[in-house]
Amino acid sequence: MHAYFDNAATTPLDPEVLDAMLPYLSQHYGNPSSLHGPGRQVRSAIEVARKTVAQLINAAPSEITFTSGGTEADNYAIFGSVRSLGLRHAITSPLEHHAVLHPLQALAKSGETELTYLRHDAQGRLDLGHLEELLATKSRTFVSLMHGNNELGNLNDIEAIGELCAKYDAVFHTDTVQTMGHYRHDVQHLKNHFLVGSAHKFHGPKGVGFLYRRGGVEVDPLIHGGSQERNVRSGTENVYGIVGLAKALEIACRDMAAHQQHVQGLKSRFIERLRAGIDDVQFNGLSAEADQSLYTVLSVSLPPSPVSEMLLFSLDISKVAASGGSACTSGAQVGSHVLEALGADVARPTVRLSMSKMNTEAEVDYAAEQLVKLYQPVLK
Repeated sequence: MHAYFDNAATTPLDPEVLDAMLPYLSQHYGNPSSLHGPGRQVRSAIEVARKTVAQLINAAPSEITFTSGGTEADNYAIFGSVRSLGLRHAITSPLEHHAVLHPLQALAKSGETELTYLRHDAQGRLDLGHLEELLATKSRTFVSLMHGNNELGNLNDIEAIGELCAKYDAVFHTDTVQTMGHYRHDVQHLKNHFLVGSAHKFHGPKGVGFLYRRGGVEVDPLIHGGSQERNVRSGTENVYGIVGLAKALEIACRDMAAHQQHVQGLKSRFIERLRAGIDDVQFNGLSAEADQSLYTVLSVSLPPSPVSEMLLFSLDISKVAASGGSACTSGAQVGSHVLEALGADVARPTVRLSMSKMNTEAEVDYAAEQLVKLYQPVLK
């Protein structure tokens, strides 16, 4: 058996999505900027996809810009807001993805904005009291806080964060890469100015994503050179990727309740199996709390043992695909900045098990069994 539990990194392509993409890979090859029939045909496909995505998050089509993925979308929102809107103060969390942290740190290093990090507790809960305190003391601030943490699985209350940002006239960007396609997003109820999606996180193709930018928020392009995407994002559009993204999001929203129930069941099963088989197994952040974490992500903290350094390799040999993480012990060692920020025990290895609708209970049992087998001989 092969058990794939690295869905937070990327998900398998849904067969329905592939079927939707194939005509634009083989038959409909016109450039969408061309005025002839083949060009108009693929232009129409892009606009249908844009309308589909907009409807699924309750936005206007003009508020959707297609990008190469979540990282580009985050960068566009961050650089565009700070530079175009004159925002000289930015607030984020040390637990954010590098697609958010690195652009903000670059802007702070160049002196274009002052960067402040929000406080959090040992489980990764954000201190919203600190956020309000910061917002009250600074004018026109940019706030970037993710919805679901890609390593811990922690869910942040982006509705409450949006309300605070609206109260103090702050621009709010939220990285929704891990939650798009897994949770409902209604931008008419959220107070955010930007959110993002990346197709390969919800069974779509790699290399395509989108940015939602609230109407009236005008920021300069990140990529220059053409008039594509309403003069916002230059470059010939990834037509088959865009078609695939829209189809994947449509499927995800259509079947969301059933998929959530299935995947949450798999996560609970993993927790039960690991607690029963490994002494002193723990879970990072709020990962084991069903109502406070992504149902797709389980961050497992394992006791120190001689197998720790070869853990992921050993799992791979056993045909279990997962990702890992560890807190940094020195400046020369590359580890998880998220676990380091939480003050995680550097001696305890972490395995992130991330699930999707395509996983089965048999795969969970097999993967848990392999982990238990690795630990039982050295812990007895």
